[in-house]
Amino acid sequence: MPKLTAAERRKLPNSAFAIPAKRAYPIPDESHARDALREVNTNGTAAEQRQVRIAVARRYPGLEAGR
Repeated sequence: MPKLTAAERRKLPNSAFAIPAKRAYPIPDESHARDALREVNTNGTAAEQRQVRIAVARRYPGLEAGR
């Protein structure tokens, strides 16, 4: 997965994040979405896990099924 620089991350719209209010777990592409799912499963709360799964499923239907 290509790394996002701080400048690139700042340029992303809120809609490119799985948790827009916190600008957490960027999901601008499928690679980052997969990484967000892995990261939230390791470090996120149950509520964050649910929110990230929903955001990824909405933006990339079927992605989680193919993990």
